[in-house]
Order: sequence, then structure tokens, then C-alpha cells
Amino acid sequence: MTPSELLDQVRLHGAIPRHVAIIMDGNGRWARERMLPRPLGHRSGMKSVREVVEGALQAGVEFLSLFAFSQENWQRPSVEINALMSLLEEYIQREADELEAQGVRVRVLGDIDRLQGAARAAVDRVVAQTAGNRKLTLNLFISYGSRAELARAARLIAEDVAAGRLRPDEVDEAAFAQRLYTADCPDPDLLIRTSGEQRISNFLLWQLAYTELFISPVLWPDFGRSNLFEAIRDYQNRERRFGRVAV
Repeated sequence: MTPSELLDQVRLHGAIPRHVAIIMDGNGRWARERMLPRPLGHRSGMKSVREVVEGALQAGVEFLSLFAFSQENWQRPSVEINALMSLLEEYIQREADELEAQGVRVRVLGDIDRLQGAARAAVDRVVAQTAGNRKLTLNLFISYGSRAELARAARLIAEDVAAGRLRPDEVDEAAFAQRLYTADCPDPDLLIRTSGEQRISNFLLWQLAYTELFISPVLWPDFGRSNLFEAIRDYQNRERRFGRVAV
């Protein structure tokens, strides 16, 4: 089916997931299969980011979370890290005005204090430029690790208890969730992982408790809006019970 035909199917069948999260995997493999340097795989993946953002807007998704760069990725060779930071800056420079015009609010979540120079300036600029938009919230997870996020939330709770702002008996799931980076977002309804890998790679461990998983064999640079719509259609065929028994 064409993308427009798939989109019609999405609109006709069931609820649209409010929040779609994607682990964008396969850039390196895509480049290796073509005997290209890894950074060229990351560059090719930039067009897929545009595809899924535009597809999410068309389908009516409200929140789109993209796992772009993990804390563990800082251990990669410096040449690759520098290339990734340059691509981040380039993506923002190229897309910021269009994202603003389309009503997309961009948020960058993670330990962004590790970003420096032009990359940090670009991040701050696009977040400020799009802050008033509400049609789609685009969460870019950069320098992110879920275990670190959970430790940060626990530390914030401990600080609030020690300062008397929170009683120990007030520490519950809601108090914990309010101290995560995603405090003002619903949990993902659908997680897509590309490249066929079947793991969640330290991504949104708390938030994915009841999320539906979709594993796509497509490498990220080849992933387009048709693939997004196919994942949403698969999601629409599922029964979400959240631990309850269907009646």
C-alpha cells in the first residue's frame, strides 16, 4: 500500500496511540552493508526523523519520543561522537523553522549538561523557538539512560524528604513519576524498535511498563512513514488490558 492508503487505514481502524516512542537502531549496520563510514549511516538516518515526525503529525499522534543518543554512546570513538553532535546541530539548523511552522514542540531530555558548544546552543535555541507549540511534542532523548533517570528521581525525592517538602508516606508511584524527565507526558502507548533487535536498551524502563512493543526489521535509515503507519495499524489490532481480565 502507498503511505496515503496506509494512513487511511490508520484513521479508519481504532484509536491512535497518543504517545509513540522509537529506538532508532541500525544506522551503523546500514552503513556497513554499503561499505560506508558509520557517520554516513547516521546522516542517512536524518531523513527518517523527518519522515516519522511528518507521519506522526498526519496520524494525529500527540507525543513522539526518539532515542537519539544514550549515555553509553559517549564511550564511542571521539570521531563518531563529534560527527553525531555535528549532525544534531545540522538537523536543528535545517528543521527548526519547519518544526515551528508545523506546531511541533521540541524538548531535549537527558543529561544535556554534557552537551557543549554549538550542539548545546542549537538545542537551547530549538527548545525556546518551539516552546509554545502543542500539536505534537517531539521528545529527543540525548545523553539519556533510564537507570540514570531513575537514580536522579530517587535522589530528588530524597532531597525533598530531607528538606521537609515531602513526607516519607507521600512517596508513591505518582511522586516518583513526577520527578522523571517525562513528568508531563503520558507513558508511551507504542514502542517501535528498528533493525530487528529485541531489547529496550536502557530506554524508558519505568514508562514502558504497559507499552505495546513493535519490532521492525527495517534499518533506521530505510524507515519511513509507511513503516510508522504499519506499526500503528498493528497496535490498533491489539487488546490492551493493563493487567485486567477482558470482559
